[in-house]
Amino acid sequence: MDLASLVLWLSAPVFLLGMLVELFVLRRRRLPCYDRRDALLNIASAVGNQLVAAPWAVVEAAVLLRLHSAVPWQLDGWPAWVAGMLAVDFAYYWFHRAHHEIRVLWAVHVVHHSSESYNLSVALRQPFLLAVTALPFLLPVVLVGVRPEVLTACFAINLVYQFFVHTEVVDKLWAPVEFVFNTPSHHRAHHGSQGQYLDKNYGGILIVWDRLFGTFEPEGERVRYGLTKNIGTYNLLRVQTHEFAAIVRDVLGAHRWSDRIGYVLRGPGWAPGAR
Repeated sequence: MDLASLVLWLSAPVFLLGMLVELFVLRRRRLPCYDRRDALLNIASAVGNQLVAAPWAVVEAAVLLRLHSAVPWQLDGWPAWVAGMLAVDFAYYWFHRAHHEIRVLWAVHVVHHSSESYNLSVALRQPFLLAVTALPFLLPVVLVGVRPEVLTACFAINLVYQFFVHTEVVDKLWAPVEFVFNTPSHHRAHHGSQGQYLDKNYGGILIVWDRLFGTFEPEGERVRYGLTKNIGTYNLLRVQTHEFAAIVRDVLGAHRWSDRIGYVLRGPGWAPGAR
């Protein structure tokens, strides 16, 4: 078992405990609790995600090891972990941003945004194909000189951290923490369907990348979760595939190849003639 797999396996009981604690707090505060159908769909999505990720990890490891063998420098010890965490977090920002700005990648990522609820179980609502799309963004990180097993473990730690920002139980934190780190407040805004929240706050662990690249939006107006056009279903396969089906319909209905390519590679709201 590699370091990434070990991190994820060890985190599973922590995820379960976190959801139980959150459920207890919500009930004590007399706040809306989990919707059972939504939570079960989220857990089923996580299982499907891991069923695809496990065999793909073999391909990913082979590619990363091959590239790493050609890098003439190597970091070891704690500098490797510090450099790995920072480089992976920077790569994650662009990975996440690309999944919002390129429609075929949005067709994968939209699964995570399709819940109209917001709690720790929503963190588990992951696309089956997510792992397959990560490799191009991890390749440049190898050039830092971090060993592939450390790199993938850093990526797993990054995802584990993000589990805990999917909650309404935690309000805004101390201002310096909010300035540097991705927090529940920042990520609630990211999941908002209102115009000011769309395509904002892509950070994994750090929110500083959003501040640097102009994609930061603080939580203000009460967040309305879900999509701009919600799909209204708990059918696992439809949740996982509905945007791919929409792309196919648009491509088949297009009259020019430039438009067909646009429907795949432009932003989710793109249409011929749109700026």
